[in-house]
Amino acid sequence: MRNHTSLTSFILLGLTDDPQLQILIFVFLLITYMLSVTGNLSIIILTLVDSHLKTAMCYFLQNFSLLEISFTSACIPRFLYSLSTGDRTITYNACVCQLFFTDVFAVTEFFLLATMSFDRYVAICKPLHYMTIMNFRVCKRLVFCCWMTSLLIVLPPLSLGLDLELCASNAIDHFACDANPMLKISCSDTWLIEEMVLINSVMIFLMTLVCVVLSYMYIIRTILRLPSAQQRTRAFSTGSSHIIMVSITYGSCIFVYIKPSAKDEMAINKGVALLTTSISPMLNPFIYTLRNKQVKQAFNDLIKRFILLSKN
Repeated sequence: MRNHTSLTSFILLGLTDDPQLQILIFVFLLITYMLSVTGNLSIIILTLVDSHLKTAMCYFLQNFSLLEISFTSACIPRFLYSLSTGDRTITYNACVCQLFFTDVFAVTEFFLLATMSFDRYVAICKPLHYMTIMNFRVCKRLVFCCWMTSLLIVLPPLSLGLDLELCASNAIDHFACDANPMLKISCSDTWLIEEMVLINSVMIFLMTLVCVVLSYMYIIRTILRLPSAQQRTRAFSTGSSHIIMVSITYGSCIFVYIKPSAKDEMAINKGVALLTTSISPMLNPFIYTLRNKQVKQAFNDLIKRFILLSKN
């Protein structure tokens, strides 16, 4: 992204100019960010140290928690700094890096959620073959494919964006560097990039959603065929945490496209972006800790260890 005046920085307009609202937003984001990092880091530690959590689902959960920490850390700390100091400027290189990492982490999350739904399908529909199908080598390859596919999707439009010419204004109507508000301040023809972003977004959304829906259609059919209510409840509980995370992730994505008017488009997008970068990463560890018995037991055991160590 270059122009005749050689812009080296941008101004992030943020969410509001009201000082009181800025204080409330700062406190809210600081609390949610600390809870998100602490909670997801706890999940990662649990899955690494507890031998009972050396399963495929816990391996995916470990990677998902790492993604949640990375995703929220890519934009929230910079916004907290802006709110606390009043400095809304961000350098060109920092803006491009933020855009790249937030997009890669977000896209990878969608593919990883689809992979986790396939894992739940194998666990419930083919329990006898679960250890054979979802072995550690397959899990590592699936996670690797999620990352590589995300990079292949994000890099082409981003590389094209680096050659755009910017107008005189360097103000970005967002609290973080986002593709749409950045394209709006360009003097170049952005049609190709906009189409690529739209096609990629729809393709990612539909591909992963179809995988999730098909997996859970087979899962529900298998659960309904189980003879006892206790078996059905146990089978459903193994995928309930994943269903909640899928609902939150896809629900927020759908909400972006249900706008009351074009005038409110950016305000709604910023609001939804704030929730997806702060609330969703915070909810992940609480949902899995509260609804997964293995994770809950491992968390309790870890606390007991710390208590015993502190007494000694």
